[in-house]
Amino acid sequence: MTLIDENVEDIDFTRLARADLVCLTGMSIQGRRMREILERVRSFGVMTVVGGPLATVEEDALEGLADVVFVGEADVTWPQFLRDWERGCHTNRYEQQEKTDVTHLPLPRIELLKTDRYMFGSMQISRGCPFTCEFCDIIVTFGRRPRLKTSRQVLAELEAFLGYGLKIIFVVDDNLIGNKKAIKPILRDIVQWQQQRAYPLTLFTEASIDLAEDEELMKLMGLANFQSVFVGIESPNEESLLETKKVQNVRPNAGTLLERVRCIQQHGIDVLCGMILGFDHDDASMFDAIPKFIGDARIANALIGLLHAIPTTPLYARLRDAGRLNGPEDTDRFGTNVVPLRLAREELRDGFIDAMKRTYTADAYFARLDGLFIEEGFDVVLYRLPYWRHHRLAWAKQLLGAYVKALVISVRLLRNVDDAALRSRYRLQLLHAARFLWRNPHMLFVYAMKTAMHPHYAALTQALREAKGTAAAMPDATRSFSRSTQPNVAPTVALP
Repeated sequence: MTLIDENVEDIDFTRLARADLVCLTGMSIQGRRMREILERVRSFGVMTVVGGPLATVEEDALEGLADVVFVGEADVTWPQFLRDWERGCHTNRYEQQEKTDVTHLPLPRIELLKTDRYMFGSMQISRGCPFTCEFCDIIVTFGRRPRLKTSRQVLAELEAFLGYGLKIIFVVDDNLIGNKKAIKPILRDIVQWQQQRAYPLTLFTEASIDLAEDEELMKLMGLANFQSVFVGIESPNEESLLETKKVQNVRPNAGTLLERVRCIQQHGIDVLCGMILGFDHDDASMFDAIPKFIGDARIANALIGLLHAIPTTPLYARLRDAGRLNGPEDTDRFGTNVVPLRLAREELRDGFIDAMKRTYTADAYFARLDGLFIEEGFDVVLYRLPYWRHHRLAWAKQLLGAYVKALVISVRLLRNVDDAALRSRYRLQLLHAARFLWRNPHMLFVYAMKTAMHPHYAALTQALREAKGTAAAMPDATRSFSRSTQPNVAPTVALP
């Protein structure tokens, strides 16, 4: 069995032509590429199977392209299919009726990954989310009752990633704290595991904003070395949040969104966020309100996207019944299948592009980064300092490693940026950071990493401007900023 991930390698179609079975998975934003791969593999006469997010929420988009389709979770149906296939009696569609008992899942086969080509690994602790956001397909796919692996499973996966040399792990749960009571014992076990090994792994994840309401939970995440968390803020407009049933973001007496973001930051956890334009209560003022909120919150990395109605979600059903869904051509032209209520479609598209442009100018980006890291003294090692005071040799090794990583990232960035003006700006920013953060190499490394991320945002913003109004480029450029719970991967599995 061979695993191919197009993020890190090209597909050898000649090799696929010799496979007994080629299986593909991917997300909605990768639909176009998935169809290209399926069409080419089928031209070889090779059997094809497809599953994952796209197959689950937009099954019709793959009609006629795969011999077998898997809908939903496949932890039970995949082994069933293999048995059927071996006996020559498989069907063309498998849909798992019961939710997977994740406590029975085996250790992922990390050895199939080309781990030397990844900056971080991805693992999952839980599935499901208790909330009912109208636009979200997670509760449709995974349900509202969070299901968690055991501590034993989680620690075994961490050990495996460490054994294969991956030192940064993205815990891809859609909401790690969906069951706060259940996750706390697991976090305590992760803390113990990390401290027994002198904190070899850096973790980051996704969580709801009510993390800010639980002091113990933030402290446990800090002690476990979760250095950043992605939060679905979606909008500073409370009417839009209520409209989309994002009630956890507008709880009375919980503080404003800005206050809760800053609370999480003050606990040594960097906040990344998702923002959405195009809710029914959004008007033109949101094109200014969203960049302002991101700036006030000092969130360097914010993913801004247009509201998109995913089939199977309540939003899709509501807009379909109201006749407010764009067809394929207009979806390409305007970057979303949603017909906005208070804005013209052109106004929404152009306002989104302008908001992206203003959010990710170098001046705006580094004002947020400097404001949090330098002016406010943000520090991801806040809760681990007592541990390091009693393990000074290990601390010294970590400090040295952070200096080296910061230097390597900085050198590689400056060598690979072609734009002379941007390269000069990055050099100035890195020198500025070194002046203030040289005594804290961990934060210097994180600053260098975030500097290295800016060319990505700059390139995508430019692509959006160039794609404006064109039929082919607009949707992918727009939806590249849409959030996803999985890495941006379209892997192929070939069984020789």
